[in-house]
Amino acid sequence: MASLPLATAEACDANAGLILNGDLRALQPIFRTYGGRQIFAGPVVTLKIFEDNVLLREFLEEKGHGRVLVVDAGGSMRCAVLGGNLAQLAQNNGWAGIVINGCIRDVDEINGCDVGVRALNSHPIKSNKKGVGEKHVPVTFAGTRICDGEWLYADSDGILLSTSELTV
Repeated sequence: MASLPLATAEACDANAGLILNGDLRALQPIFRTYGGRQIFAGPVVTLKIFEDNVLLREFLEEKGHGRVLVVDAGGSMRCAVLGGNLAQLAQNNGWAGIVINGCIRDVDEINGCDVGVRALNSHPIKSNKKGVGEKHVPVTFAGTRICDGEWLYADSDGILLSTSELTV
């Protein structure tokens, strides 16, 4: 995992060439900040689901090894795909963070966990449990395409994605 903190603004200033060629991208500022870690970074693992969190749980049951789970939940605002129990699981298994193009619930519980979480909003209704989705596929949201193995950096200024680990 990258040594923290790596400020996203400094990373952008120091890597203008990577921004120009598309190897360093900023996600559009559409996410709210949750979880006990305000700053997090790590290699990306992707998941595509819609109103179903069975595969999300499967990932978080694995050892995270400082990785960041990037979840395209279709931008759904009709239910939450992450709650307090799964955030606790992420913390216990060593995930650095979770970025969700969708909603979460149990905000107070999630904020008590030592894991970074970014999501569109909170919603009290839980998701379906059918096990439908795709693991390790490119996902596109917040203005950029995100692939397994890229590096994600998040802090109070925003979220960056890089094709390789950054140094400043």
